[in-house]
Amino acid sequence: MRVLSPLHLLSRVFRLFGSHRSFVARSVSAVTLTGGLIAAPFAHATDHVTLLTNWYAQAEHGGFYQAVAAGIYQKYGLDVTIKMGGPQVNGMQLLAGGQADFMLGYDFQTLSSVEAGIPVTTVAAAFQYDPQGILTHADVSSLAGLKDKTILVAGSGRTSWWPWLKAKYGYADAQSRPYTFNLQPFFADPNVAMQAYPSSETYQAEQAHVPAHFFLFADDGYPPYNTTIVTMRDTLKNKPDVVARFVKASMEGWKSYLNDPAPGNALIKKDNPQMTDAQLAYGVAQLKKLKLVTGGDAAALGIGAMTDARWKKTFEYMVGAKLLKPATDYHSAYTLQFIQNAKVMP
Repeated sequence: MRVLSPLHLLSRVFRLFGSHRSFVARSVSAVTLTGGLIAAPFAHATDHVTLLTNWYAQAEHGGFYQAVAAGIYQKYGLDVTIKMGGPQVNGMQLLAGGQADFMLGYDFQTLSSVEAGIPVTTVAAAFQYDPQGILTHADVSSLAGLKDKTILVAGSGRTSWWPWLKAKYGYADAQSRPYTFNLQPFFADPNVAMQAYPSSETYQAEQAHVPAHFFLFADDGYPPYNTTIVTMRDTLKNKPDVVARFVKASMEGWKSYLNDPAPGNALIKKDNPQMTDAQLAYGVAQLKKLKLVTGGDAAALGIGAMTDARWKKTFEYMVGAKLLKPATDYHSAYTLQFIQNAKVMP
């Protein structure tokens, strides 16, 4: 008996059922996902997907913009629209309301949503570490050296990293002050330290010629992932092939962006005209320096990797800090199914 190759088999399907396009599209998708025999470019059906980011367009979103700009999503049969988040955007509410198919999330937010009964799940983590850290003046040599400093903390920080920092180093609420996303208090007072992102506040300090140090919380054991891909459980149930393709294409986008960010940066500037070439270049350099995308488990398991152990650490921290109820089913806040199959190596 003659054994047909996958491509010969597919050509027969097209000849027999060419007029039934929906049947053909489903057949191609099934072969692509189950056997991996036919490359994604053969898929004729295009699925429209909306991704909601967690802030204004910036280098931290580069892999997703790159996947649009370089045609990577298109290669996987996806037509992706990226919508910017921002300070007034409630991403979880929009996701739950069907205004987006995926959103860029954060472990604490997702776990808290699960506790509240919102059926959301994380399918990949673009960043192996949370980029959150502390910006200090040059006299501070570590996170342990802040006991006599005033620390500027935003409202969101008080329900995420601040309890961790206090518990680890014995700091007190009395030494904290509100952070209003204005660096002038830091510039004016050498006794002030402040929360910071490596591509934002650190860049502004450098531009102002203020000697400073940045300390990444993750280097001292802060557990959560960041820039995660979050979706509704109904999407996992009803569109698993779309989720699989979106995850793999997004991780390929990150690999491409770190190699040559120019295409993605062009789209970032289109969405956010205030983003300059200099700041984008600085942001990409920080992503590489801190190995936010390629470090941790991503080095061995592939970009976007997550593990049960890391999720357990984040859950235990939140429960210990009284940020989450112990009875919360944290396992439902994530699935390793899709990212384990993506295998996009750095």
